[in-house]
Amino acid sequence: KAAPGYAMAKLIIRFINGIADVVNADPDMDGRLRVIFLADYNVKLGERVYPAADLSEQISTAGLEASGTGNMKFMMNGALTIGTLDGANVEIREQAGADNFFLFGRSTEEIAQLRGHYRPWEWLGNDPLLAEVFDLIGQGHFSQGDTERFRPLTDQLRGADPFFVLADFSDYLRAQDAINATWADRRRWNLMALLNTARSGFFSSDRAIGEYAERIWDVKPSPVTMTDGPVPT
Repeated sequence: KAAPGYAMAKLIIRFINGIADVVNADPDMDGRLRVIFLADYNVKLGERVYPAADLSEQISTAGLEASGTGNMKFMMNGALTIGTLDGANVEIREQAGADNFFLFGRSTEEIAQLRGHYRPWEWLGNDPLLAEVFDLIGQGHFSQGDTERFRPLTDQLRGADPFFVLADFSDYLRAQDAINATWADRRRWNLMALLNTARSGFFSSDRAIGEYAERIWDVKPSPVTMTDGPVPT
């Protein structure tokens, strides 16, 4: 989304494009990797992205993000998911099977236990790779040498980190290593993708509407009368 309403989201979008400037200009990445930000993301763009994706990254911290339907659409189109136990990720993992889902991050209960005594600067100090990431950003590596452009982002992560990003960082990398190993075994990857698609029927709108009608709305189906007689309900 274009994030017209809040400054930090705009800065994150600018950071994505800053990373794109570096990666896409690297001759070693030519033909191998590109970073692209799709502005004003909508259904028409989604129709092109969902079938093309091999991996769906649903990385919101457990319990801190409202669930949409994009993760379901990726699953239906055969993408494997790397995600936390947040929102519909929980149901996707249940339907696909734990062996066909790349889980990382703390649970909602574990995040709750961190509240009140979470000191993100300590996590930063104890993780040399994470510290290197912060150093690259602070040196202006992704901002044409501007050392201040992304400082509000790194200052928030270092000082408050309300979404506990630093706490999940190392486990995210661990899950990415598992993804790389699985990708190398194409037979295994393709089987996992097939099972994701085959087990995505749970997310049918017919099933969802039927459950809402029964459990929430407390309504019953009614026969529809046509000119040539009633239609079975």
